[in-house]
Amino acid sequence: MNSNHEFVSFPRRLAALLYDIVAVFTVLYFASFVPIVAGGGDAIAPGNPVFVLYLLVIAFGYFGLSWTRGRTLGMQAWKLEIRACADTRRITWKQAFIRFAGAALSIAIFGIGYFSALTDAENRTWHDRLSKSRLVRKQP
Repeated sequence: MNSNHEFVSFPRRLAALLYDIVAVFTVLYFASFVPIVAGGGDAIAPGNPVFVLYLLVIAFGYFGLSWTRGRTLGMQAWKLEIRACADTRRITWKQAFIRFAGAALSIAIFGIGYFSALTDAENRTWHDRLSKSRLVRKQP
C-alpha cells in the first residue's frame, strides 16, 4: 500500500456506508417508478423476481459506476477513495462486480464480512479482499 495513505477506520467506513445506504435507497425509490409506469402496479408485486433483479441491477449500477470512478457519495463525504491493491488505480468493472457480490454476501450473513475489518491488520473487509481493492483516505 502507498505510504501516503492510512488505513480507513471501521467507524469512518461505517459512516460512509450509512450515507450510501440513504443514497442507494433514494435511487431505488425513484427507479421503482419505471416499472410502475411501464407495467402497472403488478410489476412491483412482493416477491416478483424480475423486479428484485431489476433493483439489484440498479443498485449495482450505482455502486459500480461510483467505485469505478473512485468513490461513492458516502466516500466523498468522508474523504475516502477506493483503489485497486495492486497498483492503487481505480478498480475495474470486474472488481466492482466482485466487490458488490461480496458485500451482498456479507450483508446476507449479518454483516460478518464488514465486521471482519475489525480483526484485519489493514482494516479490510471481505469484499475488499475478494475484489483486491481497499478504501484509503483521500489526499488533499
